[in-house]
Amino acid sequence: MAELPNCPQCSSPYTYEDGLQLVCPECGYEWTATDEVSEQETLEVKDANGNPLQDGDTVTIVKDLKVKGSSMPLKIGTKVKGIRLVDGDHNIDCKIPGFGAMQLKSEFVKKN
Repeated sequence: MAELPNCPQCSSPYTYEDGLQLVCPECGYEWTATDEVSEQETLEVKDANGNPLQDGDTVTIVKDLKVKGSSMPLKIGTKVKGIRLVDGDHNIDCKIPGFGAMQLKSEFVKKN
C-alpha cells in the first residue's frame, strides 16, 4: 500500500482515501492528490546576484528605478522589508516607505 501524505492543514498522519479524494479525519479537510502536487510546486525567484528569495525577506534596490505616475525614482540602496513573491513579470509585491504598495522585478534587487 502506498504511503499517504499528511494533511496539508493540520499535518495529521491519519489521512485516508475516499474515491479520488484524500480526507483528514481529525480536521475534516478534503483534497485530491493533484492538489498535493500543485502545492509542492514552489515559486523559485532569484535576486540580481542569483540568491534565492523567499516571502518575508529584506532586499535592497540595486538600480534607480522610474515609477510610473511619480516624478521621483526609487533610489539605489532603498531597503524593502517583508517582500511577498508572486507569479508574473513583476514577481515581488512590497510596500516601500514614501511610495506605498509596489511591484518589483527580482532582477533589480539584492537580498540582504
